[in-house]
Amino acid sequence: MLAYPAFALLKENMPEASVVAFIPAYTKEMAEACPWIDEILIDPSPHDDWRSGFALAEHFKKEHFDAVITLYSRARVGMAAACAKIPYRLAPATKLAQVFYNHRLKQRRSRSEKPEHVYNEDLVRFFLEQHKIPLNKNPQPPFLQFNHQETARIKAEFCIIKNINPKHALVFMHSGSGGSANNLSISQYATLAKHIKSTHGHTFVLTAGPGELEQAKMLSKHLFPIPHVIFHSTAGLRSFAEHIQFASLFISGSTGPLHIAGALNVPTAAFYPLRRSATALRWQTLNRPENRLSFSPDEKDHAAPGLNVNLEESADIISERFLMRSI
Repeated sequence: MLAYPAFALLKENMPEASVVAFIPAYTKEMAEACPWIDEILIDPSPHDDWRSGFALAEHFKKEHFDAVITLYSRARVGMAAACAKIPYRLAPATKLAQVFYNHRLKQRRSRSEKPEHVYNEDLVRFFLEQHKIPLNKNPQPPFLQFNHQETARIKAEFCIIKNINPKHALVFMHSGSGGSANNLSISQYATLAKHIKSTHGHTFVLTAGPGELEQAKMLSKHLFPIPHVIFHSTAGLRSFAEHIQFASLFISGSTGPLHIAGALNVPTAAFYPLRRSATALRWQTLNRPENRLSFSPDEKDHAAPGLNVNLEESADIISERFLMRSI
């Protein structure tokens, strides 16, 4: 999701180019939803070893690429691009894999001095500059949109099926995590939810992807009698994203669905650990500044599960920004 702005920047300033996204299979649906991607190339063997790199080179040769911009540098992909003799090869100049590229941009992502999506955009800007292509367009949020009439239909159907008051704000709360960053505990999510207020009433939608249903059920037990429903997304990422688009607010840790919400410019409230590689700045969402809030511990997290964050204060800030207003 954090590559969307890079694709947009490239395609908007080089509309005649054919932009091909080389991706792992599990991201296919979101790549298909990106309006700036012309074709998708699924990684046939995503294991990061040398042998699969030679097979990948044969894969690249068939495509006759003029250039490759590698946002996340790995030796296997770099070697494959070099063996396929792609004329222009660009990657960050911060890993051993850079030896396979004939153009490099120095980036120190481990310092987390910029958002990840800006590091990605910087590579495209460098590419455009080297090719003397003027930067005439700078795409802004939302980076992902679905048909508004279809979204309204899905929302209405969802509220009927889940017996939700149609006048309520829908506060999506995603307690699951891919495990790449510490998250609030179930009890912390419950505490946060109990302190959130709204002017015209709200219902929590406890979202769960594959393997996350039990977490949502546990959170549900903590929330009674607060109005809430469980939404177990089983129809794929696009369907999940289409539901997220009608959320009044999306609350979660630093995880994939949060970045889908950000790309949709849905208001987000995100909880990040203090660890430098996982900061709120590094993994900033793509929505406009007025549509995003982030919370992190003031000091190192305790050994207990969750994050050392003042949840009552966080709930007040979230409520005031997004829910305590006229609708």
